[in-house]
Amino acid sequence: MMAHALRGTAGRDEPVPERPELHLSGPRLRQALESLIAGSEEQGGVERYVDAVKLKASAFGDALAGGAAGLKPAAFGELCALMPSVRRRIGPYLDRKGFATVCTAIDALLDGRTDTTTTDARLAAFEGAFPRDRDHRWVRDLAAELLHNLDPERYPPMQRWVWDAKTNTGVLREIWWGDDVDHIMIDVPDSYGAFVMLREELSQFFTENGVFRDILQYVDLLLAHVYAAYIGEQGGQYLRTDFATPEDPMLHTRRMLGLDGVGARGRTKPAAVDGDARPVGAPRLLN
Repeated sequence: MMAHALRGTAGRDEPVPERPELHLSGPRLRQALESLIAGSEEQGGVERYVDAVKLKASAFGDALAGGAAGLKPAAFGELCALMPSVRRRIGPYLDRKGFATVCTAIDALLDGRTDTTTTDARLAAFEGAFPRDRDHRWVRDLAAELLHNLDPERYPPMQRWVWDAKTNTGVLREIWWGDDVDHIMIDVPDSYGAFVMLREELSQFFTENGVFRDILQYVDLLLAHVYAAYIGEQGGQYLRTDFATPEDPMLHTRRMLGLDGVGARGRTKPAAVDGDARPVGAPRLLN
């Protein structure tokens, strides 16, 4: 039975690093789920968004079917259009030299990806392949997007907007249990084990609320919807230029998931990647 705080420990078949205890707010999660369902109702329902999230993952799988060595610059540009915190900053790495750096880093990131005990080390190595400055904070998100979309079951969303321990910001803070959340530092690392634990908690929440199919995609949608609401309220943090006056209740949610990067004819919208329109071979997502 769900109380005000959720503490789930759903199991996995493979070992993972230490998982911290999470104290999530049941009422906040229920409010977010109700908002997600209501907001998507006039646009085909949540199921349409579930399908779009699956299509996004398939686009990553197609582009990287041959590994980093087989990744083409054009295909990488298409993927970038589906990553909101990456696409406006990736420009310098779309030329030959920059792309070679990206491919080398991706190859190391994906090497041994079935061994999740090395996840944090591989993420750190990926970030270390680029300058560690304010202009390259998107690098963590790129790595997280690649792992999650290539292997959604093994790797939960791990972008900074889900949880950034250094800045004490992200979805985790928005759904944390307590009246004084705005005045505390949440003692949870942004580690693989923590993100796995978060998804297990949310998966339990969904099953307790009657959702038994496509839970991985429902988790993605709920995370994006929670943080989209926060971004809308605060006027923008990570993606300031991407968030203008909302046209519909799901606009920001689509943007958080990168589902706004493809137009009705299956082509990247202008300015989706470094100011240039680039062809996208993936199927239409949501527009």
